[in-house]
This record gives sequence, C-alpha cells and structure tokens, in this order.
Amino acid sequence: MLPILHLPSNAVLCRTFARRGYNLVPGFVTTADHLENAMGEPSLGTPPFETPLEDRLDSWKEIAAYLKRDVTTVQRWEKREGMPVHRHLHEKMGSVYASRAELDAWTRGRNLQAAQENGNSAIPLDPPAPLPQSAILTSRTRWRFAMLFAAAGAVLAIGTILVLQRTERFWRNPIADARFQTVTDFDGVEQAAAVSRDGHLVAFLSDRNGQMDVWVTQVGSGEFHNLTHGSAPGLANPSIRSLGFSPDASFVTYWLRKQDGSSNYEIGVWAVPTLGGEPRPYLDGAAEFDWSHDGSRLVYHTPGPGDPMFVSEGSVRSGGQPIFTAPAGLHSHFPLWSPDAKFIYFVQGSLPDKLDIWRISPAGGIPERITSHNGRVSHPVLLDRRTLMYLASDPDGSGPWLFSMDVERRIPHRLTSGLDRYTSLAASADGRRLVATLASPKRTLWRLRIADSPTEVSTADRISLTTGTGSSPRLGPNYLLYVSAAGASESIWKLANGTSTELWSGQGTLIVGGPAISSDGRSIAFSVSQHGEKLLYVMQADGTNARVVTNSLALQGDPAWAPDGQSITLAADDRGAPHLFRVPLDGRSPVPFVQDYSVDPAWAPDGRYVVYSGPDIGTTFSVKAVTAQAAAHPLPVLTLTRGARHLAFLPGGRALVLLRGEIQHKNLWLIDLDTGAERQLTNLPPEFNIRDFDISPDGHEVVLERVQDRSDVVLLDRPRS
Repeated sequence: MLPILHLPSNAVLCRTFARRGYNLVPGFVTTADHLENAMGEPSLGTPPFETPLEDRLDSWKEIAAYLKRDVTTVQRWEKREGMPVHRHLHEKMGSVYASRAELDAWTRGRNLQAAQENGNSAIPLDPPAPLPQSAILTSRTRWRFAMLFAAAGAVLAIGTILVLQRTERFWRNPIADARFQTVTDFDGVEQAAAVSRDGHLVAFLSDRNGQMDVWVTQVGSGEFHNLTHGSAPGLANPSIRSLGFSPDASFVTYWLRKQDGSSNYEIGVWAVPTLGGEPRPYLDGAAEFDWSHDGSRLVYHTPGPGDPMFVSEGSVRSGGQPIFTAPAGLHSHFPLWSPDAKFIYFVQGSLPDKLDIWRISPAGGIPERITSHNGRVSHPVLLDRRTLMYLASDPDGSGPWLFSMDVERRIPHRLTSGLDRYTSLAASADGRRLVATLASPKRTLWRLRIADSPTEVSTADRISLTTGTGSSPRLGPNYLLYVSAAGASESIWKLANGTSTELWSGQGTLIVGGPAISSDGRSIAFSVSQHGEKLLYVMQADGTNARVVTNSLALQGDPAWAPDGQSITLAADDRGAPHLFRVPLDGRSPVPFVQDYSVDPAWAPDGRYVVYSGPDIGTTFSVKAVTAQAAAHPLPVLTLTRGARHLAFLPGGRALVLLRGEIQHKNLWLIDLDTGAERQLTNLPPEFNIRDFDISPDGHEVVLERVQDRSDVVLLDRPRS
C-alpha cells in the first residue's frame, strides 16, 4: 500500500484531478507519482486532443505494439519523458489513447539516450527538430512544479514514517488481555519463579517451612511439594535466573553455592526430580544456563570474572573458548536463546542497577545492545521472535516493573501501572503462559547492644518510627538518621529523644545510598537522584542550609566524610565502572581518587587510609584500602558475599565491622585489622535479612535495617490470537 500524503486542501486542484480520472478526497493526494502524472497533462480548460479514428491507438497494448516495445516500457516513457498519451475524461486511469502522428513526432524528438533504452542502440535517421522556445519554457515550468510537489510529498512521507516509528502506532501490549491468577498465598517470601516448557508446572523458592527451599506445583491443582527439605542452603540469588526446568520437565534445576569444606565456595547447577527424590549435580561449574528451543544446544556462563559465556551441544566443556566475556568489573547474566536460535539474549552491566539487555550470535562476535535503561534490568523472556518482556526499574530507581518491546523497533513500554513490584519472570515455550513473583517489601529498623564478651550475643529490638518504615540508618551523637519512602519519593528523617522530624525531601526524588554524618555530628551529606540528575547535598544536622555541592558526577553508593570535614569521598560512574572521587566543600571541582573499581568508602578515624568495596566476582567481592595519598594500604584478606557492602570502623580505627554470610542472610562480624582475628557480633534467625547497618560513635550500639519481602507467585495466561 502506498503512503498517504497529507497536503493542503485545494478545491480547484481537486476538481482538476477529478476531471482527469482521479478519485480524490480534498486534502489528500495518494502518491507523488500521481501528482507528476497529473501535472504532465493539459492544464484546466484545455479541451482533449481530437484525434481521427484511423489515426488513434485505443489502449496501452496498441501503443506498445505500434512502438514495438512492451507495455511497461511505454508507460515509463509516458511518465518520465512526456510521451503524448491521452485519457478519456470521467473514466478510469487505464482508459488511454494516443495519436500515431503525435507518437511519430515525439519519437523523432527523442535524444540518443532515450533511443538506446531497452537495448535499442540505433541512432535516429532524422536529426531532432528544435523545440520552440515557448514550449521549452512551458515544459521546464511544468516539471519544476511537479518536482516541487513530489519533493514535498516525499518529505511528508518520511515525516509520517518517523512519527509512526517513534510512537509505535501499531504496537500492542502483549498482556493486555491476559488473565491474572494468584498461585501462592503463603506468609513469607516466594521468589525465582519458573515454568515448564509446556506451561503445566511451576517451581519457585519459598521459606514456607522456615528455610528457603525449592517448591513445585501443577497449575490448578492447589498442591505444593517441597523438593529440597532444607538440604540446599543459600539458594537465593536475585541477580540471576536461579531456578528452571529440564527440557522434558522431569527435573527442577537450581543454582547452588556450597562451601567446599574450607572458606571457599563452589557454584554449580543442581537438579531434583520433579516427582521428588535426591538432588544431584546437573551442570558442574555453571552459574546459569538455557536450552535452545529444540533442546539440542546449551548456553551457559561460569562464575569467573566477566561471567564467561559458552555454547555447547549439551554439556559443560572444559578448556573451550567463551563466545563472550563481559569487560572487567561488569557482569553477564540471564542467557536466553531466541526461538529461531539466531541470537542469545543476556543482561550485561554493573550490578545492581547499571544493566541492560544485549544479544549476540551463538558463534560469538560483537554484542548488540537492545535496551537503554541503564538500571535494574533482569529476567528477559521472548514471547516470540520479536516480542521481548523483562523487568526493569524506572530512571528514578523505582520498580522494577514489567516492560516489553519489539526487538526490531526497540521502544520500551511499561506494561503495569501502580506500585506493583516484580522480582522474577519466566515464560512457557510458546509464550502463552507467564509466571512472575509480585513483591511488597517492608523495611524496618532494629537496635541492639554490642556485647563486651565474645560469648555474649545480644538480641535486637525494633525501633518505633512514625513513618512506619525506614532504611539506610546512620547513628550520630544522640540521634538516628534514616530514609523513609512515600510513594515514588524518599526523604531524610531524624529521630531524637523519641521525636521524628523530616529534615529533607524532594518530589520524585530517591536517595542514592545512605546519608553520611560528619565526625562532629553537625553536618550531613547525602546523594539524590532528582529529575534525571545525580546531586550531592550537604546540610546542617537540623536540616537547615541544604546546598548542592556537585551535580557533575554519576553518583553511586554511600558517601563518606573525610575526617578533616573539608571534603566528601564517594563513588561515581566513570566509563562504565565506579571509581572514588574527592569532592571539596569549597566549590572546587571533584578530583579522581582511586583508579580501580571502588565503591562505598569508609575512612579510618585518624584519616590515614580509607577502605572500600571492589568489584563483584561471581557472588563475592573483596575489601581493599588506600592511603590518603591513594597508595595501596595493607589489610587482612577480606572476601564478602554480595548483598550488602556497608563498612564501619569502631572508635580507634583498629577494628572494622561488616556483614558476612549468605546473600539474603548475614550477621555482623568484627575484624581486628592488626591481627586479622574475627568475631561474630550477632546471631540472627534465618528470616532476619539485614540490608544495612551503622555503629554508634561510642562503639557500643548498632542499628540494623531489616528487609522482609512478602511476595507471591502469579500466573499470566495470554489468549491465543
């Protein structure tokens, strides 16, 4: 179908075209070619050429036979070279006639190039007769007018196409008519939902029996079966697709991180029979995998630096070459075969919230970026060759929500409204059944005393907050600072003498990391994401004199006050990886500080050195230190598990407090930096998930942020088209 061009309505012009056999609506012209044909005919008011019957050729076929050419050629001559052809008025465009005498005269006037068309290289015997000057001017004017209309039509057509591409006028929400159904309604957490290829079975992780286990149910049965019964600790890992099915659904597969008897951990994929039985290794050394739709090929990645990605004929190979390895400091998760096996889709970037979806040929090569969220992106699924669904956060950090896009047009569409937050997504092989986990996290603050004796462990008590929830706690002299969320905005609150006071808020603003309190307790520094910008603020401890210190950095993680109170140290994205910068408070520009991957700094109280977190490798990261002059500073070997990075010094600076344990269950530990000796400070129950903490200035009290992810498994059944 030819594009419709919207041109200004002109009644005279429309009547002219109508008289010449065109069916037009005022304001619309069908194609630039039609305009060109129309403008090449006699002008309004000129009677049609009267031709004797014996001289007249009454069809394209007769005209073509007379000129000894095919119909296509003579129609092209009429359109492009002005060959004299007439149309009967008030009849369809195909009703044409021509005069033999006119055709003979036109043929004699053609130049050599026209005579050679269609392979005819004969040179006309008669030289071209010169046209009268008036005829030349008329012809040039007519063609200029035609070309002007054609150019205008082309511009409008291109503009229309661009608008349609930008707005995706014909895009349709793939779950617009889907039927939503709740699968679980347990107290506690369900996550990492998976669905078998035929859509009949659903597996998920749940702490229904106290610890996290693998569960399975047949859709519609209402029966749930625990397959692991506590035999697989440390199952949860929200950064990967940790649960799945074998192609024939006879096994449920799960990611597992097991201690090898020392301080090291082994990562692999295990499997347990769907009908119950003993778990067993499935893919040793693999962290994630996906089978091609025909079940003949396997893509998987290992937990090494950059998550090396391999393609095989069905097993984990040793010594092979990966088809892709992410650059240093970045990760490559969620591998996914396209239905036609032409591409492998995956999520690449910096954890946890600088990620996007890419794709690559199974043979390797340069990966191609598909999305541009640069946010918390995970769990891609393909409903067909072009329809991609996935989870992603908004630019302000809220979410993650359900998104979809056509992978050829690449315009993202958020599929859900409201504040529903999704933590996993999977699809059956035909894309008709989707399974997701819908979460409603709750953040509360707890306080406990640090025991003097290594054998004594204190219990935690909940802190009552007028805001209901709180996160990112920081302890100052005789007050508690924390972040509270309301809708899509976050604000900073202060709790002192039993009274809560809001110190700072911004519409549509999210706090980046946690706030930082100066060593004298009089000033507060905090980073925000506000209207597409990352800003570093400083204010007084009572909330007054808030001012922006810098808006030139892509800030990440927690800021930290330098002990002299003259600058802030914090991480910012620099060419795809975070590095520490120093930001002076006197208005000077930020200065790069640490060149290696570095985030979440904490200064020793004497200002001699700063500790920070290094890059994630697999599920762990290391803790490093540099001096105030950016030279390496020795530390005991510290390797921690992903999930919480905050570090805090005890008074005196000889001991460091940190979180150690599984991804979703950690306890506080104290590390003596002189001897390397370690001591566990808390012994919290398995369901107590710590996300952040802080130590009081006197070192006798700790405050904890606890996260409770109440979530359920839901089905989305899409109707057949």
